[in-house]
Amino acid sequence: MFRLFKHYVPHAVLLLGFFDLALLGLAAEIGWVWRAHEIGMEVDPLSQRPLPIITFALLVHMAMIAVGVYGPDSLQSLRFAAARLLVAISLGVIFLSVTYFILPGSTLWRSNSLYAMGLSIVFLIANRIILGGLLGTTAFKRRLMVLGAGKRAQRVQVLSERSDAGFVLVGFVAMNDGPLVVEEAINRDAIKNLAKHVENLNVTEVVLALEERRNALPLNDLLRIKTTGVHVNDLSTFLERETGRVDLDTVNPSWLIFSDGFSAGRRISTIAKRMFDLVVSSILLLLTAPIILLFALLVKLDSKGPAFFKQERVGLYGQPFEIIKLRSMRIDAEVDGAQWAQKNDPRVTRLGRFIRKVRIDELPQAWSVLKGDMSFVGPRPERPEFVADLETKMRYYNERHMVKPGITGWAQINYPYGASVEDARHKLEYDLYYAKNYTPFLDLLIILQTLRVVLWPDGAR
Repeated sequence: MFRLFKHYVPHAVLLLGFFDLALLGLAAEIGWVWRAHEIGMEVDPLSQRPLPIITFALLVHMAMIAVGVYGPDSLQSLRFAAARLLVAISLGVIFLSVTYFILPGSTLWRSNSLYAMGLSIVFLIANRIILGGLLGTTAFKRRLMVLGAGKRAQRVQVLSERSDAGFVLVGFVAMNDGPLVVEEAINRDAIKNLAKHVENLNVTEVVLALEERRNALPLNDLLRIKTTGVHVNDLSTFLERETGRVDLDTVNPSWLIFSDGFSAGRRISTIAKRMFDLVVSSILLLLTAPIILLFALLVKLDSKGPAFFKQERVGLYGQPFEIIKLRSMRIDAEVDGAQWAQKNDPRVTRLGRFIRKVRIDELPQAWSVLKGDMSFVGPRPERPEFVADLETKMRYYNERHMVKPGITGWAQINYPYGASVEDARHKLEYDLYYAKNYTPFLDLLIILQTLRVVLWPDGAR
């Protein structure tokens, strides 16, 4: 995988995205020239119109990212990809229209855009037919060897069976460090020169997955493998890269301390993040005020109780604060104390089901963002009652409070809505990944893909 601003992107996705972006620019240029010939207009050199071409390509490409065109399902199914591409093109029209309103002259004319959109669909689908078949081949996958044959090594074996795996396993080496779980593993004693064995199999990466590491690291083997140019990773780093989360079953405190992440050099990024939050929350509150007021009135008419409700949550560094949301449950929803939400929760009102599904109940939280209690992107803030319980059941739960909580987050776009201790554990793994690898690029990616969750709310309850 390629690490882009501390976030891992599969090489195949990066290559596909690069070709898509180039094809969008080509479609924009052909659309411009085509329409110019139709109306008898002289065609100027391309150097006279770079801004409209670049704007078209970038905005449509952003729409493609937002609707999940580069997700595993789209990469595996041409039909799924074509459906998402059509949605992306439609969303691109909205992006272009807004941009034209804000910056007149920076986009294509409507007639040019129509042609460019049609050509884009043809080019992008053709790109997936031609390039998609190649991306799934082993030529674009890393050749991986695992040192270890226990349960930790088996984790890698399970990952390799996924259709979107970016690597192929070429073998396991049992290092005599515990019970044999992967039966096809070769015993280390049967290999005279491990570095030569790795080289003969054209291995590009070795993953260390020992059951017991204390005083058991095969340092001589690892050093020789490393000096041959083969990448060597421990299991926690490998799983973080492949799954986009910090695996709680394999991680230890020393890994968190010494691995790359939790950088102190975030001051400029933090300032930029706060400026973004201030500007966008102000605009969002102004634009959505009529919607909030309308649904506040509907909530009052739909059921007894206030239109809004406040609730204490745990924020940055564990400090409590109050969020405000449109009420979606009955006023007696927690008469017996704090409870996890449930699927088809009977406490949710008729109108509440709708506003939760389309996320309208979340809009007033922009006020918390404006005040600085929250950000647009970050781990979802939990209630103090749940936090106190989860801290006793999960290691590193406090570390998720080292970044400001958000309305949307890495866990929200990667894990379905959950309301149990086990769900909280899975979400913690994604929250730790975000806290460890936060950059403005990752924030932008999360904001874009939040739109996918809103359009296809498979995680909403």
